[in-house]
Amino acid sequence: MNSSPLIEVDTPKATQVRGSEMEDRINPLSNIPFSSQYYDLLKIRCELPVYDQRERFLQLIEENQVVILEGETGSGKTTQLPQFILYEDLPRLQGKQIACTQPRRVAAMAVARRVSEELDVQLGEEVGYSIRFEECTSPKTVLKYMTDGMLLREAMVDPLLDCYSTIILDEAHERTLATDILMGLLKEISRKRPELKIVIMSATLDSKKFQEYWNDAPLLTIPGRTHPVEIIYSPKPEISYFEASIRTAVQIHRSEPEGDILLFLTGEEEIEDACFRISNSIQPLLSKSEVGPVKVIPLYSSLPPAAQQRIFEPPPPSETPGGLPGRKIIVSTNIAESSLTIDGVVYVIDPGFSKQMIYSPRIRIQSLLVRPISQAAAKQRAGRAGRTRPGKAFRLYTQGAFDTELPVQAYPEILRSNCSSVILQIKKLSFDNLIEFDFMDPPVPESLMRSLELLIYLDAIDDDGELTDTGELMSQFPIDPQLTKMLISSPKFGCSNEILTIVSMLSAPNIFVRPSDSRRSADKAKSQFIHKDGDHLTLLNTYLAYKSKIDVSTWCTENYLNIKSLKFADDVRAQLTRIMEKNAIPLVSTDLNSESCFVNIRRALMCGFFMQVAHLEKNDYYLTVKDNQMVELHPSSCLEQQPEWVLYNEFVLTSRHFIRTVTRIEGEWLLELAPKYYDLENFPNCEGKRILQRMQEEMESNNQKLEKSKNQAENPNANETFLSS
Repeated sequence: MNSSPLIEVDTPKATQVRGSEMEDRINPLSNIPFSSQYYDLLKIRCELPVYDQRERFLQLIEENQVVILEGETGSGKTTQLPQFILYEDLPRLQGKQIACTQPRRVAAMAVARRVSEELDVQLGEEVGYSIRFEECTSPKTVLKYMTDGMLLREAMVDPLLDCYSTIILDEAHERTLATDILMGLLKEISRKRPELKIVIMSATLDSKKFQEYWNDAPLLTIPGRTHPVEIIYSPKPEISYFEASIRTAVQIHRSEPEGDILLFLTGEEEIEDACFRISNSIQPLLSKSEVGPVKVIPLYSSLPPAAQQRIFEPPPPSETPGGLPGRKIIVSTNIAESSLTIDGVVYVIDPGFSKQMIYSPRIRIQSLLVRPISQAAAKQRAGRAGRTRPGKAFRLYTQGAFDTELPVQAYPEILRSNCSSVILQIKKLSFDNLIEFDFMDPPVPESLMRSLELLIYLDAIDDDGELTDTGELMSQFPIDPQLTKMLISSPKFGCSNEILTIVSMLSAPNIFVRPSDSRRSADKAKSQFIHKDGDHLTLLNTYLAYKSKIDVSTWCTENYLNIKSLKFADDVRAQLTRIMEKNAIPLVSTDLNSESCFVNIRRALMCGFFMQVAHLEKNDYYLTVKDNQMVELHPSSCLEQQPEWVLYNEFVLTSRHFIRTVTRIEGEWLLELAPKYYDLENFPNCEGKRILQRMQEEMESNNQKLEKSKNQAENPNANETFLSS
């Protein structure tokens, strides 16, 4: 790396600069003088524990290609280490960039914004971010925060990632699918690019395992956080973690000194309900002047950036001079667990649960389920407290449960997920032999086989495991392979515009709002968009209505629609449109006033989701094809009657088995559009098989009759010749 006097800008000595000398210093990134805010932030930065290890870190980076770093939450590793490298390596002089990946888009945006302020540059210029469906960079960008999935997609275009001089994988302990693939990819790239520097870092790494994987790379540990955090366990198990969470939040507000509260819950609906309940519980206390004012703020990934920024607002002021201070209560999913610093949080409430995607390869079901977190995640959550002063973490489970029931590390996503998208990405990265790909933890063999089976049926790979032309095209899209196949098949049905809209709506969070106090009104509003054939066409109707309005904000509120989700779907559609145009996939439509249009749309849906079909049995329950799982239509489905055959997007596991986002189809389409999958010789016995057999026999009989009629038409004298002979 290059040594440079510019490094003095970012050292503790810089805090001693005063007066005119301070004003004369020029920002080497923007070539304008540093602002006073830069020096204010620099004083805070220099107090972070990471600064004590700065020289040691740069020395390790100089001497090694790969460095593994373990730093406690609050040590400053995510914001400061990329800046150390930026001033030491001077990538802009080499025409290179520094990439720092995050598992979550919210974290990538928030950290990029903070670092741009610390470097005294405009966000999107020298410092930017890249997340799915949003790019905030420029030709001047030298430090880029991005989701791990976005860096993976860049590798598909630039296999050696030549535009980067240093790549930092942050929060590697979360072991997302994209992070695991990136580690295998970077390990291969590092052999071809010895000058590339790689940093693997997190607060709670299984450091020995990571060192072994990276060929005994050196480990740097950054001890200590800014302030200590007291851990408080529940004396006995809680009956309901949700009720206990609300009760604890209210109790902290009543009895603890000022300081904001961060409560972790599992999902959007639960969070919105908790915000409502907490506000209502505190309101009577507020009217009696027993507590100070409170601002309850939700935080989850589907919130738009503007709504997410509310978590950084100051707490409400006291209502009277010298009165009780106000407080923020932030209710969040685990996106606030790592890389997202919320100054002012002093109290953390940890119920010990989060939502995880679990895939069962045996029955081909992928469901988002509430599961206990790991000990590493619990430590991350506790670390959110104590950023500005000593804090407290209230764990709503016993210490015995922490020691014996919570796994030490998170279960890698690659071991609990459908691997079809992983295989497609690895094939696109020119790794033909999956066995040779260097996974830290290889996928479960049964899951791998199921995923290969799906890709073969989707015609993405051939029987030899090679990527087909269709698979090559599918790998261009940042969406699920089944959605992609549906999209690229739609032009032959004359409805690619409509399928594009449906895919975008399926990629967005739920658009229908159903508040607990207005469910009847919400259901009535939804009824105006319902299509008799099912939920996919209902989504299409809703989007078309949304695009026809001028004052969409008022219209969405009146119709109980989530405007954030609709805008997100709009952004997704715009990006997918660009990809389709780039790959010369026609954007065509059929007249929506014709019945054939909706038939074509349903047939196009079949091209992607023919494996997710259920048949209505004689006992009035549905049975999924091949896997023979008993299921019911989800209560949110708009189908008023039970069609004989349905296609579904999700299998939901709760107290009962539901299929969600459902559309009516015709049994004949299964045999016509997916004959390879619906080979009835390999079909389990069920009522659906018998019906399909009858349909197949009828289709064969009709084909024979058509062939006979065709022959007679072509040779009308054939029968007479035969008789005379």
